[in-house]
Order: sequence, then structure tokens, then C-alpha cells
Amino acid sequence: MPRFFIDYVPEEIAVITGDDARHISRSLRMQPGENLILCDSIGTDYNARIERISENSVEVRILEFCQSVAEPSVKVTVYQGLPKAEKMDSIVQKAVETGAVKIVPVMTSRCVSRPDAKAAAKKTARWQKIALEAAKQSGRGIIPQVGPLTGFREAVGQAAQDGEIILFFEGGGKSIAELVTRETRELAVFIGPEGGFEQAEVDFAEQNGAKIGTLGARILRTETAPIAALAAIMLASGNM
Repeated sequence: MPRFFIDYVPEEIAVITGDDARHISRSLRMQPGENLILCDSIGTDYNARIERISENSVEVRILEFCQSVAEPSVKVTVYQGLPKAEKMDSIVQKAVETGAVKIVPVMTSRCVSRPDAKAAAKKTARWQKIALEAAKQSGRGIIPQVGPLTGFREAVGQAAQDGEIILFFEGGGKSIAELVTRETRELAVFIGPEGGFEQAEVDFAEQNGAKIGTLGARILRTETAPIAALAAIMLASGNM
């Protein structure tokens, strides 16, 4: 069933406008009497029936609502070392599909891509659009946010305030099965760029409360590692 995000809590009648309204009427060619799902972006799904359609708006009647079943019990923020080229596009898309609540691009010592502030802001806006489309496609109950490009030390400090931290390091560490349980509720994971983390970064993260994790004996690409980590975390926490 088509899903659309709204930025308010609907009452008995809700009105969809803008691009979503045009998508409903022109692309999907939906008609009055058909059903769709609205999501208030904070985890509640609303089953609704189309009442009226005009060129730029769609009026729907709320039939019932429930908490989204798509949101995992563990809130995972992915701190991703900024990769080269367009790899971040895929990372954002797949991280949203596999359950991340936030993705933060991080500038580390070994990052090759080093956009200036203007270019970074433009990239972030594009990644947020990708996150929105991925949330719609995968039936998420929220729109995961993409944070601004952040320095490594600042990112570690930010993550330390929010919960547990796992930094995945090709030099070895504990397995996800040792670090994540069904009781885990908030988690920040750090993934290195091409070339991984420098030892000094690993030491800094560990000094600030991070646990060092491993994704196995194989060296994963930077665009593969966050998806492998998220899938394993979801399994270990009972969300897959």
C-alpha cells in the first residue's frame, strides 16, 4: 500500500499537498475510495481512505492508526567515514532499509573526499532525500536523519552522550554477538572510510568509552561494512 510521510499528527481528515499529492494523482493514478498509509514521522501509521483528489491536493479520511511495526527496538546511529565518489548515496539508502535511525558522515584522517562547507551541505541535502525515499520504500515509521559532515573527535564526543559506542576496526575486536543483546536500546557504530581508521583514532574512541568490534576475518569495503554491521545488530537484538 502506498506510504506517505506528513509532518503533523492528523485528525479525522488529513490533506496531502505538494509533490506527494501530484504523485498520488498523476503517477499512481489513485482514485477516491482507495486506501493509503500516512506516517507522522514519529512512529505512528494511519490507514486512510482517499475522499477527494484535486490537481494539487488529496483529502483523506483516517480509518485507524497503530504504532509502526517497522521500527526496531534498538536505535542505531551510523557514523560513517566519508567515502569517495557516490558511495555515500548507497550507504544512506541501505542503512535506512536495514534500520538505522540516523546517519552521520564523518571526516577521518584517511578520508580522500574532503568537500568544502558548501559542497558538504549540498551533499547532505541529497542524502536526506535519499533517506526519505528509502524510508517510504522500506515501510519505515520514521524518516532517518542525515547529519552534517562532522569531524572524528566531535563525532565521538557526540556519540558518547547518546549511548553505547562500537567502533569497527579491521585490526580486530569483539564480535557483535558479544557486544549487542536484546536489551540494547541505543547504539552508535563507527565505520572507517577506504583505508580504515588510524590507530590513534581507535585509541581516542576507546579512551572515550567506545568498544572495539570486528566484522569478521574478511576485510569489507567501506560501503559494505555498515550494512553488514546493521544486519548483524538487528539479528543480535531480536529485530530480524
